[in-house]
Amino acid sequence: MGAIEAVGIEPAQADPDRPGGILDLCGDVAVVVWLLGSADGPADAVSAIHGPRLERLLEKLVDTPVRGFVYETAGSVDRDLLDGGCRIVERAGETWRIPFAFLSSSRDRPGWAVRSAGTVASLLTG
Repeated sequence: MGAIEAVGIEPAQADPDRPGGILDLCGDVAVVVWLLGSADGPADAVSAIHGPRLERLLEKLVDTPVRGFVYETAGSVDRDLLDGGCRIVERAGETWRIPFAFLSSSRDRPGWAVRSAGTVASLLTG
């Protein structure tokens, strides 16, 4: 979180198993960044946060001030789950015109936070 704050982004943590809790934080949020490419836990829970929970959240973001969504595509989660999540994000972008971007760089690489901040900024400036 410190690296994210250092580039001027105010992070917030929420439980991906509770989309309502995420939505409660969206009142003053311009971009949601789904940093769950290395999520761990029971296989069904990890699958859900890159599948149906992600899909439900995106459906509900339409009625919030959120202006963009960033999905992490790098990490330890099974590649098929991450690819499925990408397809969900792309469909949401097409269906509800939610601007989106993907973070494909691993968080352990130098400069990750700066590149990620640039991705967020690009959604805001269109």
